[in-house]
Amino acid sequence: MTSNNSKTFAHMVYFTLKESSAAAQETLVESCKKYLNDHEGLQHFSVGSRAEAYQRPVNNTDFHVALHLVFATEADHDRYQNSERHQRFINENKESWAQVQVFDALA
Repeated sequence: MTSNNSKTFAHMVYFTLKESSAAAQETLVESCKKYLNDHEGLQHFSVGSRAEAYQRPVNNTDFHVALHLVFATEADHDRYQNSERHQRFINENKESWAQVQVFDALA
């Protein structure tokens, strides 16, 4: 999977929850903070609920929580994908997800 280690790797994940309450969203946000931050090569980490006030025609509103990670290299991203903490995050939270959309880009 690793093809270009000279560019940063942006990994954007958008979660649609089965239960969309503010409490359910905050539970997922906190789990992201617990398991998905501080990985080797991680240059940027942000997570939060959708900005519901923005309802322009170009806004995608089909998600509840957005996770944005930028890694120094694609190889750092690949290690993250296989890490024990990432796998624990998935196992502990996957039952709450109705849909997960992932957008990966070399930047």
